[in-house]
Amino acid sequence: MSIESNIRTLDFNTLAVHAGVEPDPTSGAVMTPIYQTSTYAQDDVGHHKGYEYSRTDNPTRTALQRAMAVVEGGQHALAFASGMAAIDTLLRLVKPGEHVVCGDDVYGGTYRLFDKVLSPYGLDFSFVDAADADSFASAMRPDTKLVWLETPTNPLLRLIDIEVIADMAHEAGAWLGVDNTFASPALQRPLELGADFVVHSTTKYISGHSDVVGGIIVLNDTEVYDELKFLQNAIGAVPGPMDCFLTLRGIKTLALRMDAHCRNATQVAQFLADHPGIDEVIFPGLPNHPQFELAQKQMKGPGGMIAFVPKGGEASARIIARKTRLFTLAESLGGVESLIELPAPMTHASVADSPLAVDPAFVRLSVGIEGAGDLIDDLARAIHRADYQR
Repeated sequence: MSIESNIRTLDFNTLAVHAGVEPDPTSGAVMTPIYQTSTYAQDDVGHHKGYEYSRTDNPTRTALQRAMAVVEGGQHALAFASGMAAIDTLLRLVKPGEHVVCGDDVYGGTYRLFDKVLSPYGLDFSFVDAADADSFASAMRPDTKLVWLETPTNPLLRLIDIEVIADMAHEAGAWLGVDNTFASPALQRPLELGADFVVHSTTKYISGHSDVVGGIIVLNDTEVYDELKFLQNAIGAVPGPMDCFLTLRGIKTLALRMDAHCRNATQVAQFLADHPGIDEVIFPGLPNHPQFELAQKQMKGPGGMIAFVPKGGEASARIIARKTRLFTLAESLGGVESLIELPAPMTHASVADSPLAVDPAFVRLSVGIEGAGDLIDDLARAIHRADYQR
C-alpha cells in the first residue's frame, strides 16, 4: 500500500521522510535521482514514457510535487521556481474585472505583485485587517473570486481563523488561498481547515538550508489543478531538477527542524519579553499575543519567527541588527541558521509608501536550530550595545 493511501494513519514524521519517494526502478537508488535533462527520447512520434520536455515535467520535480501534496494533505501539487512565481501563476485564475480580498499584513513582494503588477491588468484588490474576520466579510463583493491570507502574517505574526474565513469565502462563491510559509505543514495544514489552495515559498522552512529558491501550490480540486498545470507549462516558471532534489531532501527533516525552531523561538521570545530594553514582543507562543488561543487551536506549535521593538526605536533596532554575531543580518527565513532583519527597509521596502507600511523600529528574527542559550547571549550583547549607545 502506498504512502499516499496511508496519509491519514501515518505520523507526520513518517510522511515527511517517505512521501513522494520510491526506489529508482533502474538502479534501486533510495534517493530520488537528479534527472538533469532537458528532453527525453520518445518511442515513436508523439509516444513517450510520460516525459517529453523538462519544462512540462521532470521526474525529480514529480517526486517533489507528490511529496508536498502528501505532507500538506492535498491531492495535487505544482512546483515553481520561486514562491512569487507560484503566487503569480495562481492569480492567473483571477480574470480582469474580478476582485481579491487580501490581509493588510503580507510579504512585501506579494503586495508589490498585487498592487504594481496585477492591478494594472484589471484585477481589483482590497486590503483589510489581517486578523479581523469581520473586515474580510465586509470587503466581499459579488465579483470577489479569491480571498488571500497569510497566517501567521509576515512580518507582524498576526493570525486569523482559517475555518471561519474558508466558510465565509465559500458562501460568497470565492476561493480561499493561504500562504503557509511561516507555519509549514508540520505546524498547520490549511486544506484540512477548508482552504482551496496552499502556497509556500519552499525557499524557507520546506527546504530549510538557505541553499535553494522555490515555490509550491497544493490543492484538491482536479479540474482547477488541470488549469494550473496548463499554466505551469505555458508560463514556464519551473524549478530545475537540482532545486527539486534539494527541496525534497529538506522535507525529510522538516518535522525535526520545526520542533527545534519552535523550542528555540519560545525561549528567545521569553527572554525578549523579560528584557527591560525591549518595548514589545510579538510571538504566537506568548500568552499575551492577541491570537494566542487561536494559535493553540490552529497550529501545532508557535513557529520560529519573532518580531520585537526595542525601547530606543529605529536607532536601537539598527544597532541590534548590526551587532549580532550568530543572528546573520540577511533577508529570508526558515533556514537552520538564525537571521535578523528590519522589515521596513529590507523585505518590506516595497510597501513603504502604502497603507501596509511597517514600523521602522520592528526587528524580525528567524530563529534557527542553534543552541538557544547561545542565541540569547548573542541578542543580549547586541541589546546591551544598543542601550549603551541610546
